[in-house]
Amino acid sequence: MHPQPSRCLGDMVFNSKHKPVVELFGLPEPPTAGRGRLVHAAIELFYSHGFQAVGVDQIFTAAGVTKTTFYKHFESKDDLVVAAIQQRDEWEMQAWTSAVRAAAGDDPKEQLVAFFDVLDVWFNAPEFRGCQFINAAAEFPNPNDPVHAVAAEHKRKNRDFFRDLAAAAGAEDPESFADRYTALVEGTLVLRQVHGRDDAATVIKPAVESLVSEALP
Repeated sequence: MHPQPSRCLGDMVFNSKHKPVVELFGLPEPPTAGRGRLVHAAIELFYSHGFQAVGVDQIFTAAGVTKTTFYKHFESKDDLVVAAIQQRDEWEMQAWTSAVRAAAGDDPKEQLVAFFDVLDVWFNAPEFRGCQFINAAAEFPNPNDPVHAVAAEHKRKNRDFFRDLAAAAGAEDPESFADRYTALVEGTLVLRQVHGRDDAATVIKPAVESLVSEALP
């Protein structure tokens, strides 16, 4: 996704507007094995330049591996794209959970509000290039494409995570809450990514607080 990783998202300072994106997502140290190096390099390149714009030769060079090593682990570039998105999904799910807990403790209701504080830090990072899963779904629009499918699965997991937080907070209808909350999250991403509003999370946060206050006891 970005430059050399350092520390975990959960350790960041939330009043800082200029933390590098790498710190927000807590990427591990670059792997030493060939497959891991390819996936790590691909995540960084795809996030910075887009999936279609990056060729396999660029990935070989960035990963410091040979073409033979690439084809030992992947049949095609699309296979690597799927692996990169799956790895990114794993990193992000862990990182966001850690960051939200660092900001709000173990209270699920507070965590649902704090999620937008974390979004605000991410949106103001210099390396912000949008949501990689939205980017993937847009570049591979066919819902039957494996790349689109893994990106969509990440979004479903996020929605279910919000549902589970709402249930833990005592929501009468956590499914309905998850739908409305997810709509706010995704709308905030569009406001930031498409409209260029780095204040998007701050703008939407009052609506989130209103929803949380209405739906959760």
